[in-house]
Amino acid sequence: MTYCLAISVNKGLVFASDSRTNAGVDYVTTYSKMHTFVWPDERICILLTAGNLATSQAVINNIRADLAEPGIKMNLRKGKYLHQVAHYVGQLSQEEQCQHADAMEKSGSSGAEASFILGGQITGQSPEIYLIYPQGNYISASPETPYLQIGENKYGKPILDRIITPATSLEDAARCALVSLESTIRSNISVGPPIELAIHTRDAIQEPYHQKLTLNSPMYKSTQKQWHTGMHRALSRLPRFEWEDKQKITDD
Repeated sequence: MTYCLAISVNKGLVFASDSRTNAGVDYVTTYSKMHTFVWPDERICILLTAGNLATSQAVINNIRADLAEPGIKMNLRKGKYLHQVAHYVGQLSQEEQCQHADAMEKSGSSGAEASFILGGQITGQSPEIYLIYPQGNYISASPETPYLQIGENKYGKPILDRIITPATSLEDAARCALVSLESTIRSNISVGPPIELAIHTRDAIQEPYHQKLTLNSPMYKSTQKQWHTGMHRALSRLPRFEWEDKQKITDD
């Protein structure tokens, strides 16, 4: 399993992903799930992947092959709008899944499904993020829910629901993304480091800020410690139950 998320705020986009893949508890490997494509001053596309590793790798390979083929009808650079690029990625995913569906069914293997988050910006347009389902269709984020998740998403969702709005700063959105990943890593063994973090500033069509964090990275350790301490402090300040006040008077 995996966990990836993208956040859209007024000032730009934040992307975060873990790097763990596994085929059972005794076979754990590490692969990057964040793929960045940049054509300075033209467009930036960042793709996050979850699900079947073979399918997601095949889709990325086909994307790169299409980019190297000048006469091809569609690739990441030829979509006039980002939603057209999302449609293209969904088609590649569907084609790859259909190609191996019969063989996987006969062998009794798990499904070949993969999910993607596509985000980025085309010059002259607003930054956008899209969740591309295994079936090839897709949705975009909204002002009411300005983030998208794929993979093991339930553990990291509460902080996003409580904190993230379009007005959230890029830096705070990135901190929320780190806490969301940390919470998931703590609760689910199938999600693990290194964590990759990318930040795209609105209208800066250049290589995004990118950072890779391990469990021993100072930024990750400090975030983990302060979040843990802050939650315990907040719990200690919650209202007391009626019987606790009475018990305190009796004890005194």
